Amino acid sequence: MKAKNFIKYSLLYLVLGIGAVFMIFPFFWMITGGFKTAQEISAFPPLLFPSHFNLDNFKFALETAPFAKYFANSVVVTISSVTLSTLTTILAAFAFSRLEFKGRDAIFTLLLALMMVPFEMIVITNYRTIINMKLLNTRLALIIPFTSSIFYTYILRNFFVSIPDSLYKSAKIDGCSNWQYLWKVMVPMARPSLVTIILLNGIAAWNSFFWPMLVTNTSAARTLPFGLYAFMTEGGARNEYMMAAATIVVLPMMILFLFARKYIVTGVSKGGLKG
Repeated sequence: MKAKNFIKYSLLYLVLGIGAVFMIFPFFWMITGGFKTAQEISAFPPLLFPSHFNLDNFKFALETAPFAKYFANSVVVTISSVTLSTLTTILAAFAFSRLEFKGRDAIFTLLLALMMVPFEMIVITNYRTIINMKLLNTRLALIIPFTSSIFYTYILRNFFVSIPDSLYKSAKIDGCSNWQYLWKVMVPMARPSLVTIILLNGIAAWNSFFWPMLVTNTSAARTLPFGLYAFMTEGGARNEYMMAAATIVVLPMMILFLFARKYIVTGVSKGGLKG
């Protein structure tokens, strides 16, 4: 029996190891490619490591395109979007889980149905709204459409529903208002789900490409993903330069994900993809 378990787990870890190699190798190739020369990156057979770690490609990328400006825009847009979206998510999840009002369940069901509508179907309406508000080529144009999320509200609401009603009734008897109960009781208890929501929202906001491409026509408000796309034209089709620029764009989220992956898994498992 032990021999069978050993073979079973050996095969399992072998398959997982092979899958991990396939997933990690593109990032490894991108990062090492940023340090290679033009001859090394086009060499055959391919070289896994550069002969020496050369920073010239990164220097060229930073000098050719204003990546510092793109980085600042991405930070401002990501923090603003995540903050506003988290606030609206907390308030909406509390309303749909604890407050009693007519049509609550029907409204929430309707909102869930809207999750089936892809963003591409409403992008024209959002674009017209941004133009009418005269916000084209501004950071606000990148923030406003992403200040709420039905999906994150669904996750947090399911966690709030799992909290016993007796706790809410006890707090009301003790004179606790809904606002106090939300921020002093429910939000601290929902920390794993909130961390997950913040991390997933932050990664999505940082990597957003399609919407920034539509509403930013100048470099003043570009974020890093669209800035990388523009660099492919401005910097020339040199693979080593593109690898270096891509590393600048992707590395912050890679580091964040490596340190926060366990919180994402914990928050999803506790927060309500169940139920």
